[in-house]
Amino acid sequence: MTNAPIPLRPSVPPEHLFAGIAAAVQQALEEQRLVGAVVLVARGGELIHQQATGFADRELARPMTLETIFRLASVSKPIISTAALVLVAQGRLDLDEGIGRWLPEFQPQLADGRPAHITTRQLLSHTAGLGYRFFESDADGPYARAGVSDGMDASSISLDENLRRIAGVPLLYEPGTAWAYSLAIDVLGAIIERIQGTSLADAVRLLVTGPLDMSNTGFVAQDPLRVATAYVNDTRQPHRLVEGETVSPFEGAVGIAYSPARIFNAQAFPSGGAGMAGTAGDFLRLLEALRQGSGVLLSNRLIEEMGRDQTGGLELPNAPGFGFGLGFSVLRDPLLAASPESAGTWRWGGAYGHSWFVDRAQSLSVVAFTNTLYEGMSGRFVSELRDAVYGALELQAVR
Repeated sequence: MTNAPIPLRPSVPPEHLFAGIAAAVQQALEEQRLVGAVVLVARGGELIHQQATGFADRELARPMTLETIFRLASVSKPIISTAALVLVAQGRLDLDEGIGRWLPEFQPQLADGRPAHITTRQLLSHTAGLGYRFFESDADGPYARAGVSDGMDASSISLDENLRRIAGVPLLYEPGTAWAYSLAIDVLGAIIERIQGTSLADAVRLLVTGPLDMSNTGFVAQDPLRVATAYVNDTRQPHRLVEGETVSPFEGAVGIAYSPARIFNAQAFPSGGAGMAGTAGDFLRLLEALRQGSGVLLSNRLIEEMGRDQTGGLELPNAPGFGFGLGFSVLRDPLLAASPESAGTWRWGGAYGHSWFVDRAQSLSVVAFTNTLYEGMSGRFVSELRDAVYGALELQAVR
């Protein structure tokens, strides 16, 4: 394997080709669905469009820039998943071996008290039987009663203590029989620590962010003036996210108790599923490394496995046509999803307001980081931007 970082060659195609992308971003800003955004589009290894628009902090009139750092939330997951797969590539981690080898104390049981066998593959694909506290229907759910942290709150416990609490809650289903978005990647982070013999932050730096020169990505943000202020678009004008504020991404779920200050706290435990911060440019380097393959970080065989639907045909809630691979969703049926993306496209997002996708058939990687939840993750903007990108590709094709 080579550890050479992925270069993104600058490209200067006619600007009118990307007017639709800029218009989609501008419309979301003018309609006050977003406060600020950074959008990057790469095709064939060339950076063909980039823009930073709106405010990183509206009240301070601090503009969004390409160097703005964002709280990544679940955009952390593909980074941690890649780190785990680097260990697989090194022969130090087995996808289908039980995780008890590395976490013997982590022994969650089924609802009827039977022991469960969980594999690394099931953690990566969210088929391990775990859940999230924020998905519970009220504030007195099992994870809440156990004091489980989702990795985005102002928690003072350690990663080991959070795993102890998670293990004390019965699994939602027998591993491998269903799919549920979950704290599985936090558990995976603990495995990475055990194998590497370092903190998760140091392990990820050695395995992923260092080799790819993702120098602005980590578990603690050092410069508050570079970090985007978080906003919530649940009113006519998005309001600043308040420390400790709970915001639900879905009807019927109690919601996420946010701590925007957590990213500055070096004592907060490293949440592999939600705890990192970084720039859009850094994350694009990771996506391009995976899209291009060719032995940078991972073999083509492992990258193909990442992009293979691991669910056995199970449907993801509120995502028709999508399955899930090892670290992100995988588009199975573009018609069912009503999407212009190619079958096999990778996609996911982050609760602070992010979305991204990789269409390998089109040699395309797109990153859209915003500071506005949940519009930037699951609002109209996500599909509007997607459609604008594919519209630009059509214009390129007929140019």
